[in-house]
This record gives sequence, C-alpha cells and structure tokens, in this order.
Amino acid sequence: MTFRTIRSIFETLDPGDALAEVLFGLIMALTWTIGSRLVMQEEGLDVRGLIVSTLGCNIAWGLIDAVLRILGTTFFRNRRLQLFAKIRTARDEAAALAVIREEFPTEGAALSVDDADAEALYRSVLTLAGRSTPRRLSLTRDDLVAALAVFLLVSATAIPAVIPFFLIADGERALRVSNLLLTGLLFFTGYAWAGFSGGRPLHAGVTMTGLGLALVGIAVVLGG
Repeated sequence: MTFRTIRSIFETLDPGDALAEVLFGLIMALTWTIGSRLVMQEEGLDVRGLIVSTLGCNIAWGLIDAVLRILGTTFFRNRRLQLFAKIRTARDEAAALAVIREEFPTEGAALSVDDADAEALYRSVLTLAGRSTPRRLSLTRDDLVAALAVFLLVSATAIPAVIPFFLIADGERALRVSNLLLTGLLFFTGYAWAGFSGGRPLHAGVTMTGLGLALVGIAVVLGG
C-alpha cells in the first residue's frame, strides 16, 4: 500500500471526525494501560496480556465504530429521503415551509441570518424539492473507504501504547512511558483540533489532555 493510497483513505474523513476517532482510540488504550497499573499493585503486571488486550480492544472497537459509521451514513441518507418526501406531500406551501424550517433552523447557527434571507433559503429548498425526483442512494466506495479509515485510526492508536514494552525490558517502566506517550498524544490531538477549528492550540491541547484523562478515569472507576 503506497503513501498516496493511505492518504486517499484518510481524505474521505472530515478532519473533525478523524481527530474524534483518534481521541476515542487514545482513551480506549489509556483505559487499559492506566487500569493495568491499578491491577499490577495486587497481581503484578502481565505484559503479554496487556499488549494483547490493548491491541484487541482497539481493533474490536475500531471495527464496531466502522460499522456504526456505515449505519449512520445510511440512516442520514434515508432520513433526507423522508424529509423531501414530507415536503412534496405537504398539504400546502405553508406546511411544506414549516417542515423545512424545523429541519434547518437558523437559531444557533454560526452566522446571524436575517429573517428575509432565511425565508428565501427555505423557499429555494422548497422549489428544489418540487422540481427534483427523490431517489434512494446506496453506499458508495467513499463511504466504505471512510469506514475503513475509522477502523484504521481507532486500531492504530493502540500501537504507541504497546511499543514501549518491546523497547524497554522493565515492564513497570515501559508502562509509565506508555502512559506518558499516550498523554502526549492527547495533547497533540487537541493542538491539531485547534488548527482546524480556529481555536488556541495550546489551550486546546491542555483542555483535550485534561478531558481525555478525566474520561479515562471515569472509565477505569466504572470498570470500563
């Protein structure tokens, strides 16, 4: 698999979705490595078991997340199909516009929209729905590639967690390095997130690290 092929796989995902999958994978891996440190105090550290369970957990959840991605895509498209069907079968123009307003509210939007502009937009959607013929869409190649990207991102985040155990003979020291490495990746994820969303990179990195560790702590306490 060439670098160009790998890059094309991940280009099918929105940057926010990709970073969210990385964050999810890091939290899953940290849940195992931090949780194992608590178990180690009573039973001792099982390095081989930790490696297998960390990789296995992220691979399993990567597969689950990929399937959920496909289901979500299918649900969204069918819902859009039902929306346009409701618009076309509305009893009158006012009812059709009400359906559109409910689906595309301007309150809470990133831009302040004038009422007249919003009304013009809704009427344009109504005109488009009247002139178009709804058709059911099947999954595309890009949809499947995006699901593959989700699987790879969640699965790959377990790799930094286990690398220290292959490089450091002392299991306890390798575990500390693993936790530090994953924590650093949480910061990097937040830093990168700010680059795409226009936030403050340092603030976002610190916030993402704190939030990630808090979620890991909750998962460990609840037995996750």
